Amino acid sequence: MAGNKDIWFVVVNPHAGSGKTMPEWQKAEKKLRSRGLRYRPVMTTRQGHAVELVKNAAAKGYRRFIAVGGDGTAHEVLNGIMLFNSANPEIPLEAFTLAVIPIGSGNDWIKAHDVPHDTEDVVELLAAGRVARQDVVKVSLCAQDDPDQSLRTVYMLNVGGIGFDARVCEIVNAQKAAGKTGKLLYIKALMRVLSNFYSFPAMVVADGEKIFEGDCYSIAFGIGQYSGGGLRQVPSACTDDGLLDLLVIPKVKMGYLATQIPKLFNGRLEDVPELIFRKVKRVEVAPLSDMFEPMEVDGEVIGRFPVSLEVVDGMINVLDGTAEA
Repeated sequence: MAGNKDIWFVVVNPHAGSGKTMPEWQKAEKKLRSRGLRYRPVMTTRQGHAVELVKNAAAKGYRRFIAVGGDGTAHEVLNGIMLFNSANPEIPLEAFTLAVIPIGSGNDWIKAHDVPHDTEDVVELLAAGRVARQDVVKVSLCAQDDPDQSLRTVYMLNVGGIGFDARVCEIVNAQKAAGKTGKLLYIKALMRVLSNFYSFPAMVVADGEKIFEGDCYSIAFGIGQYSGGGLRQVPSACTDDGLLDLLVIPKVKMGYLATQIPKLFNGRLEDVPELIFRKVKRVEVAPLSDMFEPMEVDGEVIGRFPVSLEVVDGMINVLDGTAEA
């Protein structure tokens, strides 16, 4: 088993990237061989399969993982690592490395690490050992009648949210399941959600302090800045500061909010005084009515809130184009 720690365990999602996966993976394989990198490829066959594959691989001594696909594939690979790590806390999270060969439709997470879209360039980063440390967030969906009872736990690599962006993700994922592709899926879903915009009542507690109670349109959380094909809900998020960036969009006049939409794309959302931003270690969100809004993590809808999020101890190594070799 010890001999596996220097071999890249490669998880290939053949359904990512509108059919581009296999040609790009063949190109990557050729480059991996030419650079003398040892690897073992496996193919996923269904949603959630990567989690199982990676957890089992980690138990066999693998410590280096490559997700060939989009943000969803990277999310599953991370969760496989974290499930193994949480059951084996004697092995530090820093022992693991996560890389991505991006072939998805969103590819938002890699923007935070300056990872190129070109497959051969990504392999060059792997060969050069260009990695940096990144935080990971534990996300726990809680029982509606008992906030201390966790119903489901997943781990977040990039951005999550309740309300606005979760509804966008629901629509995008349904469109993908129907066979539709392309980056315009996010824009079309965004327009659809905005045309039927509504608020929901919630309470937000950050590091033990109640920072919001009332009607809001959206609550977002991030350690990366980009989501939804380029939205920047948490433009000051930093992947390695040990903190989770939080955004609450309270209920304000829709006409005014519509004028601020460009700031969602250009990184100036923090200029809007009505919005609430915080950097925290832990946050809890509870509904104040029977409107149990969807919760998304890394573009995957995981259920309905109440929910708690906290930055885990330790950091994982990730491929990073700005890191020194």
